[in-house]
Amino acid sequence: MNAPAKKEELLAAKPRRRKASFADVSHAEALQRARDLVPFIRSQAELTEKTTHMPDTVLEALHESGLFRYQQPKMFGGMELDFPAFMEVPEILGRGCASTSWTFANLSSHHRQLAQWPIEAQQEIWGENPDALIASGIAYVQGEARQVDGGLVLTGQWGFSSGVDVSEWNMLACVVKEEGKPVDWCMCVVPREDYEIIDDWQTLGMRGTGSRSVRCKDLFVPQHRVLSQAINKPGHEFPGLRHHPNPMFRVPTSALGGNGIGGSLLGNARAVLEETIESVKARSTSYTAAKMRDLPTVQLRVGTAGAKIDGAYAWMHADCVEGWNMVKAGGKMDVATKLRFRRNSAMAVKMTSEAVDTLHEMAGANGIYDRYPIQRMFRDAHAAVGHIVFSMDAQMTPWGLVAMGGEVKSPTR
Repeated sequence: MNAPAKKEELLAAKPRRRKASFADVSHAEALQRARDLVPFIRSQAELTEKTTHMPDTVLEALHESGLFRYQQPKMFGGMELDFPAFMEVPEILGRGCASTSWTFANLSSHHRQLAQWPIEAQQEIWGENPDALIASGIAYVQGEARQVDGGLVLTGQWGFSSGVDVSEWNMLACVVKEEGKPVDWCMCVVPREDYEIIDDWQTLGMRGTGSRSVRCKDLFVPQHRVLSQAINKPGHEFPGLRHHPNPMFRVPTSALGGNGIGGSLLGNARAVLEETIESVKARSTSYTAAKMRDLPTVQLRVGTAGAKIDGAYAWMHADCVEGWNMVKAGGKMDVATKLRFRRNSAMAVKMTSEAVDTLHEMAGANGIYDRYPIQRMFRDAHAAVGHIVFSMDAQMTPWGLVAMGGEVKSPTR
């Protein structure tokens, strides 16, 4: 367990960033910058897994490209790209390393979310360092808070805080209670010196995400760093949106938030497909010396995997475009639409996992060696599908219930 670091130690340990602006970077240019990084990210994938967090080399390359800030408001020098990029950039980076892309997708998405906070919180974080990275602990029930003068007092322990080792801040979820009863569901932005990192990330896959647990006790969080997520309460608003009118910031995370990390898994599956094709081109079978590419079973596996990956991408991307267009037109998503998007995301990722499985099976005995990149990609795919947004049990049934006339109630959906 790591004790909270002193602020001066943290500042000394982290390089000072130049206050560059990426506001003039276009959508097409951002995607090209991501493509240009793939070979380097792939070359660092083994190191990323061994260090169990994003290495400095990768971290700096992403900062230099400006891609961490592709969803940050232009007011603070971010690219503020249209919402479909939310999935497109992680999908490209995932072709290099699933862990790197997953961490990137999480941390960069928090720029989009911070835009919803009171402007005082945005200025506090980005005014000092627009490159500041923010991790998260998103399970409300893992945190509990009580209202006091000027803010909340927060206590809790949150799992799966991806990228926490390289982040200066954290968004921690909580249920606010009065006399033991829930009265609000909030996210609190907390600086690194105010929480502990628990070194519990020893996993099957996605090792490079460093998704460790964090905790704090009786921590005062000032009101400007608290944001209610209880969107169904009368009079609810996201105050930061008064300053950022771009509808990109209004696309509900509860509907399409999984498509960013879903993009990472699509990229990972595409990398497995590409690696398999290159391997097949170079190999004959061990026993008959026949060309592997001439075996109908090999052709079937490669063709089926490719179709599933392309289909999953088209499905998830179309949902991002549909949601984006809906919000741009001034519409509001109902619960059934949000649940449909979540259903689709879970099924699409299941398809990518199936594609990875069928290709890994084809690797035969080679697929068990650490030196064979596909085994890491296979482990990453299976570790990642455990995320709640990709759970078939959790995401199929709510939509099915609503489709059959039932009701799904949630204060944050």
